[in-house]
Amino acid sequence: MKNKQKIFRWVKIGIAIYAILGIALYYLQEKLLFHPVAIHADSSYHFSQPFTEANILLDKETRFNIVQFPPADTPAKGIVLYFHGNRENVNRYAGFAKKFTSKGYEVWMPDYPGFGKSTGKLTEAILYEEALHVYKLARVRYQPEQIILYGKSMGTGIAAELASIRDCKQLILETPYYSLSSVTRLLCWMYPVNQLLHFKMRTHEYLTNVTAPITIFHGTSDGVIPYFNAKRLQAVLKPADQFITIKGGSHTDLNRFSLMQQKLDSLLQQ
Repeated sequence: MKNKQKIFRWVKIGIAIYAILGIALYYLQEKLLFHPVAIHADSSYHFSQPFTEANILLDKETRFNIVQFPPADTPAKGIVLYFHGNRENVNRYAGFAKKFTSKGYEVWMPDYPGFGKSTGKLTEAILYEEALHVYKLARVRYQPEQIILYGKSMGTGIAAELASIRDCKQLILETPYYSLSSVTRLLCWMYPVNQLLHFKMRTHEYLTNVTAPITIFHGTSDGVIPYFNAKRLQAVLKPADQFITIKGGSHTDLNRFSLMQQKLDSLLQQ
């Protein structure tokens, strides 16, 4: 009898822990998925290359801040819309702009709501709406065949969604996920993730509607978005699209590998 009571007590404790963690996943998922660093609107950036800033005012609470890097000493032959990862703000990613400006491209890096100088509520829908507004602003000066959409990590789902509804020269994804929910499910397999998550970001669905050339870079030692998860995207690529495997590459160091450097240079020269 005592053993049954003890077992029943532990079962109740287990159920309580399961419920508490599930509730935490539901209500705290934004803090678990995103790690922004806000910057006051009046503060100044200090980058090693020239830049300007633009703002898109959506409503009284929502402002999208975009840092714009011009090409080096040459008229721009096109533009790269760079959708960054889930950490900090443009400060963390600005150094990557040189890879594109040195090849004659202007680079725009928008910050998401709550990141940098951007404000407003962070939702999946608003991320897509921001990307579309940035694209429309770019279209004032550039034709679709001059626009490259680039997504890094969390930003790959945003770039893929935009490419599925708007024309562009090419879509480049660095360390993408099959879907955000599929990555979350690897850690929270015991929960109904699809029902709990507010952020699904179904990259695999978006890619089926992308008519532009697609190039994917992913490392075999990625500890954040496992290689096998990204590799599933190859099944939805067009015959001419490319999935480039960086052997030994992790989530943050692909740009150090000569294979990615050479291939990216080749793409930017087209």
